[in-house]
Amino acid sequence: MRERLLLSPGSSRRNNYDVTGRVRISHPQDVLAAVQPMLAGLCPGADLGPVEHAFGTFGRLYAGWLPGYVGCDTWYHDAQHGLDCALAMVRLLDGHERSEPPARRLGPRRIMLGVIIALFHDAGYIRGNSDAARNGAEYTLTHVKRSGEFLRTYLPQVGFAAEADLASRVVHFTGYEIALDRIDVADPLDRMLGFLLGTADVLAQTADRCYLEKCRDCLYREFEICGLAGEPRPGLPAPVYRSARELLAKTPDFNRKLWQERLDGYFGGVHRYLNIHFGGRNPYTESVDANIARVQDMIDHGSFDGLRLRPRIIGAAELREILGPALQPLRPVNQRGPRARAA
Repeated sequence: MRERLLLSPGSSRRNNYDVTGRVRISHPQDVLAAVQPMLAGLCPGADLGPVEHAFGTFGRLYAGWLPGYVGCDTWYHDAQHGLDCALAMVRLLDGHERSEPPARRLGPRRIMLGVIIALFHDAGYIRGNSDAARNGAEYTLTHVKRSGEFLRTYLPQVGFAAEADLASRVVHFTGYEIALDRIDVADPLDRMLGFLLGTADVLAQTADRCYLEKCRDCLYREFEICGLAGEPRPGLPAPVYRSARELLAKTPDFNRKLWQERLDGYFGGVHRYLNIHFGGRNPYTESVDANIARVQDMIDHGSFDGLRLRPRIIGAAELREILGPALQPLRPVNQRGPRARAA
């Protein structure tokens, strides 16, 4: 399903909307409404109940309404990022399936699995009621493993028990806890799912309209908590950034390395599937380029005073406000049918 673009290159968009300016990525129900027709086209005749259930569970988890969890209290890795990543993942999947020969297509089951993993790829930041951590950012260096553990527990509830272990490994394509070439995923189709997932995660972050402000005000704050920023502290890793200004100053080089080693490197340039999906343009790369040009100009002029956007962070309280009037009971997923590994 090819999407139309409302925004011309360089035009502005509202802070809590996606790169097309059409989807309110702060609202789970809006993102679900956007992905449902795309998934229906990719998975004709398939029961999309597992994906719908996943969106409902995502909302409860991040709002603090899922039993056993306190909800989202991180700022950079908030609910909006998870929703933005899932939307980017569906678009990548659409471009992939429409441009590859049948033998290289992922098929409905892998597609649905990929969307669910994308939704919960940062679930490891969400604290459990019994966790000793005082903020989810304390799990920065272990959150991917924790996300895998969440997926391993959740997927059997929606008929994907056979894929639960696979998902706990594929999710590592979004992180740095395991070297990319050491992730234990042998099937080329499963690895492609990981490449698409890792690409969706990076692009959702760096194409965000408020990416730079979030780096300064949110990511640096999370890094301070886990020890990657600020002054050295016993028992924590050596800081990479001494100030938010230093983090911003290193952003262009960090992104160039990200593209060289991951997006155009190990992931094989799968971002090209977005051009297929959008019919020639790639609004994600356009937005990333605009963000990097913006911060580079500030670096060249020696001032970051131009960072004046005010992002609305979608944490637990904000999500409860969003979901409150519209929250529907979770319907049991029809688990009849194939329980085999993705094929």
